[in-house]
Amino acid sequence: MARRISGRSHGDPRTADTRAKVKGDYRPSRDEILRYIAENPDRSGKREIAKAFALRGDDRIWLKDLLRDLQDEGLLNKERKRLTRPGAVPHVAVLDIFGRDDDGVLLAQPNEYTGPGSPPVVAIRISRGAGGPVPGIGDRVLAKTFPTDDPSGPAYTGRVMKIFEKRSDAVLGVFRVLKDGTFRIEPVERRQPELIVDKEFQNGAKNGDLVEVEPARASRFGLPRAKVLAVLGSLTSEKAVSMIAIHAHDIPHVFPADVIAEAEAVKPATLDHREDWRDLPLVTIDPADAKDHDDAVFATPDTDEKNPGGVIVTVAIADVAAYIRYGTPLDREALKRGNSVYFPDRVVPMLPERISNDLCSLREGEDRPAIAVRMTFSSEGRKLRHTFHRVMMKSAAKLAYPQAQAAIDGIPDDKTRPILDSVLKPLWEAYAVLRRGRDSRQPLELDLPERKILLKPDGTVDRVIVPERLDAHKLIEEFMIQANVAAAETLEGKKEPLVYRIHDAPSLAKQESLREFLQTLSLSLARGAQMRPSQFNGILERVRGADNEALVNEVVLRSQSQAEYSPKNIGHFGLNLRRYAHFTSPIRRYADLIVHRGLIAALGLGPGGLTQQEADRLEEVAALISATERRAMAAERDTVDRLVAAYLAERVNDTFDARISGVTKAGLFVQLPQYGADGFIPVSTLGGDYYIYDETARSLFGERTGKGYQLADRVEVRLLEVAPMAGAMRFEMLTDPKALPGSRRSFHKAKGRARASQSHSGPRGRRR
Repeated sequence: MARRISGRSHGDPRTADTRAKVKGDYRPSRDEILRYIAENPDRSGKREIAKAFALRGDDRIWLKDLLRDLQDEGLLNKERKRLTRPGAVPHVAVLDIFGRDDDGVLLAQPNEYTGPGSPPVVAIRISRGAGGPVPGIGDRVLAKTFPTDDPSGPAYTGRVMKIFEKRSDAVLGVFRVLKDGTFRIEPVERRQPELIVDKEFQNGAKNGDLVEVEPARASRFGLPRAKVLAVLGSLTSEKAVSMIAIHAHDIPHVFPADVIAEAEAVKPATLDHREDWRDLPLVTIDPADAKDHDDAVFATPDTDEKNPGGVIVTVAIADVAAYIRYGTPLDREALKRGNSVYFPDRVVPMLPERISNDLCSLREGEDRPAIAVRMTFSSEGRKLRHTFHRVMMKSAAKLAYPQAQAAIDGIPDDKTRPILDSVLKPLWEAYAVLRRGRDSRQPLELDLPERKILLKPDGTVDRVIVPERLDAHKLIEEFMIQANVAAAETLEGKKEPLVYRIHDAPSLAKQESLREFLQTLSLSLARGAQMRPSQFNGILERVRGADNEALVNEVVLRSQSQAEYSPKNIGHFGLNLRRYAHFTSPIRRYADLIVHRGLIAALGLGPGGLTQQEADRLEEVAALISATERRAMAAERDTVDRLVAAYLAERVNDTFDARISGVTKAGLFVQLPQYGADGFIPVSTLGGDYYIYDETARSLFGERTGKGYQLADRVEVRLLEVAPMAGAMRFEMLTDPKALPGSRRSFHKAKGRARASQSHSGPRGRRR
């Protein structure tokens, strides 16, 4: 038996005399390995554990088997090639401070937690002496966390790295004047109560205004009261719905004066430290309504006799680093925003318009600075080599996706006809080559069409469409993926710090859950820790065209991990790539700007490169921009829900074709495919049977009949109630339940999980 581990993250966890025993029959116990992983979250990969305990040869095989057993038993999770205890808090995490203990120590919990049970508590350590942020109750902070040994106290301690902007206790709502002259606040969040406003607390608000209010303490009788703090705008104006999401999610949308002043003072880039590529006919291909253009492409056959059938692809990306230097007001604001946020009615940009739509936008016929990568591919689509260049370019044409596709399909217009043979056809020929490489690589191929909301001039919904997926879209997508790979490979080869775009394989728990579900459809998924996207593609191919195709695509999607940013590479599972970094959109993503700076520094391309101070903060920056990305996604989704709910508010009692998009103990979420919005059907309204939740089959089935409803079922529903500003809709099920083979097999297991379900019938927010 090995000696107890006493170290933290300070090198070898064992003492010198224990170390001397390693060469014999020394093997650490299960408890010691679990303890080491808990105390060393940043050094918990299999190799690092083996090194910490000096395990070699057969002992490493023994360790591998033991770690797999611990995962199967649910005692360990594997994330990013690191092992963690279930429910472990990341080493760098966003925390919400909620109170103090009896000794006055601040206590916090993770802002996002997906582990079992309640979120763990983190005791916040306050640095004594000068400097360092000083947090308080109610603050949201970015902190480094460290596991503790005290079984009776908080599981972690945390050191605050950054305090996010404070949020008051204020909430958002719509000011309404009732017929009797009283004032109410209509909620904009699904779980927020209606509020009463007394006349003396109206603060100038008018009917239909979006307001920020401070709720008072609730009384024992009647609705709680509130006072208006600020009027944010009128719901009768355009862009009002997205303004709700902007304020609800604390998205910075007004540039400070010093940021605007710096942007306006910027001078256009010159040819200094640049190659002159203005004669190269690079073209931009974007959505027809795009206002900024940060990528341009060109392709030509490779004339090298050693590479028959090969192609040379050039991707040029706006050189944002030429204008945004680390530590300036522009840079600090860009990091604070993290990314641009795209709503149906507006864009909240990461950079001011002077930068994003002017100096950095690769406008047709205008000189623009860029960082370009020239990549050579074999006829099989395998990248042979690449080089990066800092250039001055001039876009030969600004094209829209349908316009470029129409030219290739034999319907050129006045702009595409002159460049059809010289520019467009070589691009499509190069894409055919790259597609062979993609087919060989086999990334995850989910068939999930995206919807786009088209608005009327007044900002209300006109219609919802599913844009056609063109080869022009796929061409640009594949060119950008390859450019991103080249950037990651170059920086890694130069040992330059960078932020990777990482996507972990599905956890073992999600794999097992998916495997159990597929078994109910007589489909199998191979076991093994090293999953490949091709294994999922095989499942998807087997159900292509079948009645359950949408169901399987949906469940496979939900089994996947969420992509994020990290300075530590684990590869990108979905794209099936070992190295991947975001490089191609620095106008709208801060991660890409970091990669640009890294390339400039690593390749000696002039000023604006990554500084040592910035490199030292990459772990913090990666956590920040991952959080801002999730914030943007939530805000965009909420806005779509509100727009569609408002659009359907006049169609209460109408019937719709729907698809079940979520199954819970409380009821069914249904999506209207025509509109892409969700609503809820409480389980208590499904009929006279007692419905049981079968987690494995993603279904609710009747205890008496065995019939029920399953994820992705197509059903007919009636719209009963709409709360437009909350984006919530309640439906009635019109389709009779169907026979569900497989539900009976897990009946007893499901029944025990669902007995309390009938009392939960309120609508819940959509969070996938």
